[in-house]
Amino acid sequence: MRPWQNFLPFGYLLHTLTFAQNLEEVVPMFWTLELASHLEDAPWPATKDELIDYAIRSGAPIEVVENLQELEEDGEIYEGLEDIWPDYPSQDDFFFNEDEY
Repeated sequence: MRPWQNFLPFGYLLHTLTFAQNLEEVVPMFWTLELASHLEDAPWPATKDELIDYAIRSGAPIEVVENLQELEEDGEIYEGLEDIWPDYPSQDDFFFNEDEY
C-alpha cells in the first residue's frame, strides 16, 4: 500500500461506494455456460424460490444465486433453463455428430 493511500478523504470513499452501489443497480443478470451448468440438474419445473434453494444446497457459485434473485417476483414457474436464459445453447446448437462416434 502506498503511503498516500492511507489519507484518502472520506468524501472520495463515499463517492466510490455510492458509484459501486449504483453500478449494481444497472448491471443485469450475467449468465455464462459455466454458471448455467449448475442449474442443469435442477428439479424442473420450479419456482424462483425453489431454484434459489437448489442452487444453495448444491453448492453453486454465489453468482448463480444472485442471478436467480434478480428474476421477477411474479410466482412464475420456470420449465427449464431456457426460460431463465433465453440464449442458453441447446443440443442443436453444437455441431457434434453423435452418430460418428
